[in-house]
Amino acid sequence: MGFKCGIVGLPNVGKSTLFNALTQTAAAQAANYPFCTIEPNVGDVAVPDARLDKLALIGKSAEIIPTRITFVDIAGLVRGASKGEGLGNQFLANIREVDAVAHVLRCFEDDDITHVEGRIDPVGDAETVETELMLADLESLEKRVVPVEKKAKSGEKEAKEQFALMMKALVLLREGKPARTAELTLEEREPFRQLGLLTQKPVLYVCNVGEGAAATGNKFSKAVEAMAKKQGAGCVTISARIEEEVAQLPPGEREEFLASLGLEEPGLNRLIREGYNLLGLVTFFTVGPKEARAWTVTKGSRAPQAAGVIHTDFEHGFIRAETIAYDDYIASNGEAGARDAGKFRLEGKDYVVADGDVMHFRFTS
Repeated sequence: MGFKCGIVGLPNVGKSTLFNALTQTAAAQAANYPFCTIEPNVGDVAVPDARLDKLALIGKSAEIIPTRITFVDIAGLVRGASKGEGLGNQFLANIREVDAVAHVLRCFEDDDITHVEGRIDPVGDAETVETELMLADLESLEKRVVPVEKKAKSGEKEAKEQFALMMKALVLLREGKPARTAELTLEEREPFRQLGLLTQKPVLYVCNVGEGAAATGNKFSKAVEAMAKKQGAGCVTISARIEEEVAQLPPGEREEFLASLGLEEPGLNRLIREGYNLLGLVTFFTVGPKEARAWTVTKGSRAPQAAGVIHTDFEHGFIRAETIAYDDYIASNGEAGARDAGKFRLEGKDYVVADGDVMHFRFTS
């Protein structure tokens, strides 16, 4: 399953520096994990997960294969993008193709790097991008809603349902609110997603601070954190320059360098994990002598769907899932110990996969 997180932002906010650090990190991972550069502006990176190493150690696995997420460096946006200003059309086309948005905000002062609007105001920058996306959504919906409304008035059931969802989004957009703030029933979520609205995508704010504020943040990042909390959005504070330096260091020197800055791990690790969480994903594991592997499914996925991620035959012929919770697997020192401790479970088709489950699927061919 491919999941894409688009990196967006105004010009000169550190977006490309951050993406370069991500791709350098991915290239470094290639020593241990398969790596593929799909295009110059696309980076496919492993999701850091310490649990996988522990499982591999207990399972005596010959290979470790993490789950992955794709980051896309999207063309810089300027005010007026919804009307095609700058690279607006390219920006809007690219953002439609991603599942979530990591919005890089400039939270540093540097007289040598000009701001496109002549001031340092990350909250204002976020509002500029959000406004352009809302305007693009509004224009798109107002064009599409007319024929759907006609069909709805003629009594077509599917058109009625689609029209109701379109109007729900239009009311919000006309009030200056993004589509993702819509209150939806479980049944409405997928058809609403299929409307293809830019502001329906979940957002993670990335506060790009100077090197001295990487561990503590600053007044700009604190303002963004407050905004994100109010919106229920994610927020990560990192220094793109530090991340670029870390990515170029030999592995043995990274921890010492980070510690000297008061950091426990690279900020990119947090960004990657937050991007993964932002997409509403959970991880389950398969462990054996050949490999310990992490797999990705969306939250709420049932056991047959998880089996299908490994192979479609597993889903079609699903019988049951042999399941051990991660903590139980570790505490019992593996499958045999979990069986003896009564922590080994047989789950059926209705079982909802929990993050960290260690699973083995039984199926008919």
